[in-house]
Amino acid sequence: MTALEIGIYSFPALMILIFIRLPIGLAMFLVGLVGLILVTDGTNVAFSRLKNETYTTFSSYSLTIVPMFLLMGHFATLGGMSTALFKAAEGFLGHRRGGVAMAAIGACAGFGAICGSSLATAATMGRVALPELKQYGYAGGFSTATLAAGGTLGILIPPSVVLVIYAILTEQNIAKLFLAAFIPGILAAIGYVIAISVYVRLHPEAAGTRPPVPMRDRFVALIDVWPVLLVFGLVVGGIYMGWFTPTEGAAVGAAGTGLIALLNGGLTWRTLSESFMVTAKSTAMIFFIVLGAAFYNGFLALTQVPQELSNYVVSQGFSPLTVLSLILVFYLVFGCLMDSLSMILLTIPIFFPVISVLDFGMSAEHVAIWFGILVLIVVEVGLITPPVGMNLFIINSMDPKTPIIETYKAVMYFVGTDIIRVILLVAFPAITLFLLPG
Repeated sequence: MTALEIGIYSFPALMILIFIRLPIGLAMFLVGLVGLILVTDGTNVAFSRLKNETYTTFSSYSLTIVPMFLLMGHFATLGGMSTALFKAAEGFLGHRRGGVAMAAIGACAGFGAICGSSLATAATMGRVALPELKQYGYAGGFSTATLAAGGTLGILIPPSVVLVIYAILTEQNIAKLFLAAFIPGILAAIGYVIAISVYVRLHPEAAGTRPPVPMRDRFVALIDVWPVLLVFGLVVGGIYMGWFTPTEGAAVGAAGTGLIALLNGGLTWRTLSESFMVTAKSTAMIFFIVLGAAFYNGFLALTQVPQELSNYVVSQGFSPLTVLSLILVFYLVFGCLMDSLSMILLTIPIFFPVISVLDFGMSAEHVAIWFGILVLIVVEVGLITPPVGMNLFIINSMDPKTPIIETYKAVMYFVGTDIIRVILLVAFPAITLFLLPG
């Protein structure tokens, strides 16, 4: 069996391990290790690669940004920022038909600006907004679908941990990727608000109303969200202006949210210890996936699978948009089965070389950034696509009385706006690249 054939057979082997519930990082590591042994006819190269790959991967300075952004999200929750965001949005929108649900989307977007995780945003805002939605007569399926969809904003609106990983894999500028994600993130929030408006008009019984909040109280609530604006402006603005590197910006953000949490009384020795522990566990999980992906992708590079795939696509004469569309459909389907980080780490080393050789009429850097944002969006859509969207199960676990089928029915309105947004961004790349310099 040739090295290329071994590389090709590694894909179904990896899928089998994933489907039998083996952790994705361990599955990629084992397939990569066994594949290297088969390709090199021995264990010497494989175990030498294990030593070198581990050191190379974890000595990367860029990866230190991951625990900083995770810690920033925990401190933001302790500082009451998620609650402040929801109360401010609810004050201005809550009295409208579907307004509390719209407020939840707005709060998710705001919290996403200081939390780089989709699942964390969904879980945090679920604890804050779900009781309010229930109190004002919102249907269970509509409520859980809204919060599951809103959670996807956590990873798209910068800063984003997955975008950082994508930037490292493709050697792109993190600050430019953050800028490129901003407009698609805002479009996502607007699309979800439109979906809510359509849903409550078709199903008026699914959403209750609440009395208007006095204008004075609205502005008081609005003032309470200043920490979010301060942290977001300091981190993203500071990175873009060149005041500090992305890693330094993440450290500044973590320190800033920690200080705010301390001043608000949410940060104690106990909660500080818990935050460090949760961050350490999440970081260890992410880093192990990164190591497994690095080992597996190193094996694939040795088998020449990515190069052969690129050559095959070019030789077939497919149009660039056809190839891009097929890749995005693949991400949409498998995004239902795997988390976004695992999908990015597993597939980008395979698909990115294919995209890089196609002519989209843009510079190589712009193609890389545009493709990264598109991939991130469709993978996140997978998180809310039935039957196995991860965000759906997280939110439904907070409301076990609501049948999951009711969540499935309501979330399709949000998935519809996501599909429209992807088509729009594919057809008009300038929307994604508008804020980039030059």
